[in-house]
Amino acid sequence: MTVDDTGSGADGDGRVDPEPAPDSADPGEDPLALRLEGLILGAERRYTPFQAARSAGVSMELASRFWRAMGFADIGQAKALTEADVLALRRLAGLVEAGLLSEAMAVQVARSTGQTTARLAEWQIDSFLEGLTEPPEPGMTRTEVTYPIVELLLPELQEFLVYVWRRQLAASAGRVIQAGDDEEMVDRRLAVGFADLVGFTRLTRRMEEEELGELVEAFETTSADLVAARGGRLVKTLGDEVLYAADDAGTAAEIALLLVETMANDETMPELRVGIAFGTVTTRMGDVFGTTVNLASRLTSIAPKDAVLVDTAFAEELIRTRDAPASEAAAAEEAAAAEKEGEEPPVYRFALQPMWQRPVRGLGVVEPWLLTRRESGGGES
Repeated sequence: MTVDDTGSGADGDGRVDPEPAPDSADPGEDPLALRLEGLILGAERRYTPFQAARSAGVSMELASRFWRAMGFADIGQAKALTEADVLALRRLAGLVEAGLLSEAMAVQVARSTGQTTARLAEWQIDSFLEGLTEPPEPGMTRTEVTYPIVELLLPELQEFLVYVWRRQLAASAGRVIQAGDDEEMVDRRLAVGFADLVGFTRLTRRMEEEELGELVEAFETTSADLVAARGGRLVKTLGDEVLYAADDAGTAAEIALLLVETMANDETMPELRVGIAFGTVTTRMGDVFGTTVNLASRLTSIAPKDAVLVDTAFAEELIRTRDAPASEAAAAEEAAAAEKEGEEPPVYRFALQPMWQRPVRGLGVVEPWLLTRRESGGGES
């Protein structure tokens, strides 16, 4: 391009030519991709991985571990890293040197951050930026539209990301403080629920890809909103399945029944089944593990359509917290005794019906309970 006396990069028709690619660019790389990279990273390519590690004052081995943990491919000794990469390495290494994090924990921080933001970035590009960068006028190319749109959105999205992260960090820190002791911070007693769309595999063979994507997005969005609104925590989504956790059985039960009811009222959605278990859960990198999680998954696989199955520990917890009666006979006795004393009978939110015991792969014999709503008058809804 020709630069005029004012330093403008505009040609005769007023359009701005792309800036020249950095000297370190591969001749086969797209110039727009390189410009976008520079805009988003806020820095130019300056370092090979070895140079970046040396500049950050860390070993090449540790730098490689951090880089891979963040989810990035090995790049050999290409000059592809920026001042921001050096600063990130220096910060992580500094946390280790100061004794605030062990080396293993620093790698976990890199991995958890990389995994979370990778999914976010993919979603924003696939579902957000693609739509915004459709050429608004005939004759315009996507190249001419993408750069200015990203330039406008970037600072706003960055601020919003930091805000949401701080909010989530505050909520998570609050849960840890309330845990009571150090053991509960890692191994906690939680209610864990799986919600699974019935017949999803058959749907994938009948529906167009776009329709299927819309169905999955609607299911995940609805589930996420219901879980959050009722005080649960969405652990992860797996297309046709969501995994959530709650600190108490009553909250988990309410979420499960709301999910079933909401999907049943939507004609576009398949039937739903939910399995919930209560017990000790190991939390790690935002995920949950352990026998309780496995049991909830197994209960989901044997649950009837549009129904919720729970394990014995979950049923006992609902009974203990007075969210469900031990039995309908016990509820009737309590109501009769209250009436005799001129008092209000106890009001239970849920009802539990024991099902046939059955062997569950890897977990032995379990006794599932069918969870339903219970009307204040005493009968099941």
